[in-house]
Amino acid sequence: MKKTIKFVTLFAALSLVTGVVAAPASQAAKIKACIVLDTGGVDDHSFNAGAWAGAQASTALADVSYLPSSSSADFAPNIKKFLDQKCAIIIGVGFSISGEIVKAAKANPTTKFAVVDDAGLDCNADYSVCNPVANVKGLTFSTDQAAFQAGYLAAGYSKTGTVATYGGAPYPTVTIFMDGYAKGVAYYNSVKKKNVKVLGWDPVKKTGTFVGDFSNTAKASQLSQGFEQQGADVIMPVAGGLGAATAKQSQTSGKSVTIWVDTDGFYSAPQYASVLLTTVAKGLGNAVKSVITDTATRRFTGASYVGTLKNNGVSISPLHNFSSKVPAALQAEVKRIGGQIASGSLKI
Repeated sequence: MKKTIKFVTLFAALSLVTGVVAAPASQAAKIKACIVLDTGGVDDHSFNAGAWAGAQASTALADVSYLPSSSSADFAPNIKKFLDQKCAIIIGVGFSISGEIVKAAKANPTTKFAVVDDAGLDCNADYSVCNPVANVKGLTFSTDQAAFQAGYLAAGYSKTGTVATYGGAPYPTVTIFMDGYAKGVAYYNSVKKKNVKVLGWDPVKKTGTFVGDFSNTAKASQLSQGFEQQGADVIMPVAGGLGAATAKQSQTSGKSVTIWVDTDGFYSAPQYASVLLTTVAKGLGNAVKSVITDTATRRFTGASYVGTLKNNGVSISPLHNFSSKVPAALQAEVKRIGGQIASGSLKI
């Protein structure tokens, strides 16, 4: 006991002399977490907005900031700016930034990195060989699972027997939505002995309709109008903020409803709530918050995160305004299908 008292007294005296006082763990310095956005802006009501919301939810552990990207040419300079700021973790948003993130990670092995919507692997020119990078964590999502449910719902809701989808650009993280959607329609046709058509994606040929980027609002509107003219009354755009162009067309024409993607459009784009059937959602915010938390608590690993229906990493949102417009039996079938996919009893 006497030794303990002497030690405490000595520690207190040294603290007075040096001016150093040990801070409680709860008052430990925050890390700096930095987000390089994809094109489309932080207020795209979709992909960037969801990732940034996850960063903002991490402010108890981190000082967070972001840099916007007008084009892919901004990716490398933005990463460099954050490296110069000594960010503890740099998170790139979107499949297209992955190459620059991996390059920076290899050159800066003491900095942590993550990529939203890509595995963050170091691949050769033809992608025949890909290897993990220890300080890069991929945040990926099996969105085809929830999109399958959305396709089944769309087929059951359609009055014309025609539904549609299109993408911003033919990235795997885009086409996975479109593929799941088309397969969900096909499953509905198989179960119900129907022949609902899907415009915009061929799941056999793996080809479809694309804007070419994620910023051409005029072309997105044109595609949506074209689908309506061909009879589509449910359209799922997989194009970030361009979903707004389709939803606006749905409101203007009254001929279709829109399926949103990434974040629940009922909340992220409430101005279009009247025409949003549902959303194929990714747990973007939760994934970003998780990797920031792991970095702050020194539990970061390069093992990829995969969001699924089973772990709630992907989901189909509530029907909100359409809950009374969709037959209860169809709603129950969509929910049951989700459970079957999560359990593994239904393969897609």
